[in-house]
Amino acid sequence: MSKKSRHTDEKSRGSILFDWVKTFVFVIVVVVLVFTFLGRIVFVDGSSMVPTLSDRDGMLVTSYLFSEPEPGDIVVFRKDAYDSQPLVKRVIATEGQTVDIDFENGVVSVDGETLDEPYIAEPTHVHYDVLFPVTVERGCIFVLGDNRNGSTDSRYSVIGAVDKREVIGQVRLVIFPFSHFGGVD
Repeated sequence: MSKKSRHTDEKSRGSILFDWVKTFVFVIVVVVLVFTFLGRIVFVDGSSMVPTLSDRDGMLVTSYLFSEPEPGDIVVFRKDAYDSQPLVKRVIATEGQTVDIDFENGVVSVDGETLDEPYIAEPTHVHYDVLFPVTVERGCIFVLGDNRNGSTDSRYSVIGAVDKREVIGQVRLVIFPFSHFGGVD
């Protein structure tokens, strides 16, 4: 093999290696951007969203880039004062709305209208330390778990109204286990 041929082989191997490194870096950057701005996988920890979501369900969560949380959305948020793990709850009310809970009858109302809640496990009878009625502060949302009597949520002052800046995103789809695969309501 001539010197020139050997030099060309070394150059092409270096070029191929460089192309692989560029491709790997590009893929890593795309994955980081997707998980930062578009969506991520989060796992449920606990039973506060039963019957809608179960413990250890893996969910696809998308960011609120061009929209805001709305009543009925299932959101994932951080509340480090309570737990370092992300929490999953349903949005009941947004800023300016007034939430009232009749714990004796287990009924939740927003702005005087009783909510139709076919997704809950049972009526809301458990009361924590937040006094009702409560008007949701500007830039915040009021959240409850679907398992109302087994959920720590906005009825508890350590969580209270959740600042929208603490919201990671909206649950769109259960992807794991496969027996639970599908959209969420």
